[in-house]
Amino acid sequence: MKSFLKIILCCLMLVWGGFALFQTGFRINLTPSVPRGIYILVPGSPWRGDMVSLCLEDPFFVSLAKDRGYLRSGSCPCGLEPLLKTLVGLPGDRLEITPEGLCINGDLQPNSRLVVADSHGRPMSVSMALAPGTIPPGMGLVLSDGHPGGFDGRYFGFTPLASLQRAQPVLTFN
Repeated sequence: MKSFLKIILCCLMLVWGGFALFQTGFRINLTPSVPRGIYILVPGSPWRGDMVSLCLEDPFFVSLAKDRGYLRSGSCPCGLEPLLKTLVGLPGDRLEITPEGLCINGDLQPNSRLVVADSHGRPMSVSMALAPGTIPPGMGLVLSDGHPGGFDGRYFGFTPLASLQRAQPVLTFN
């Protein structure tokens, strides 16, 4: 009985510790979209090339991510975990969609080719909000530059810049 109580106490301490770390801005990433590891949210407005944390807002993509298991339950208002992505496009930037991938101001973004199916063979479609042209005011484009199959702006479109939080790696591993 004592060992059972110790196990319960240890589990409660781990949960509390994880909650405390989350409240202080730490994030853990175990997906291949960006390097796996521990990140911390940092103050300041995000800029091109910054790692950012974001929550899905569009109910369609929230449902898609939940139903397909792309994201687990988490702290976002939608009930899912935040995503970590790289901010690659800003308002006024020119977006092109080519067979090779997405180009921002003529620069092909790494691992940005559109895929027609996810890793389980389920169809993927480009968001209607993601169309060639100029990125609108107040919006940004986020991508999973480290993983060609990442669930990112290729599929859920532009993200409000006001909803992005800068994140920096603390400890990453392969």
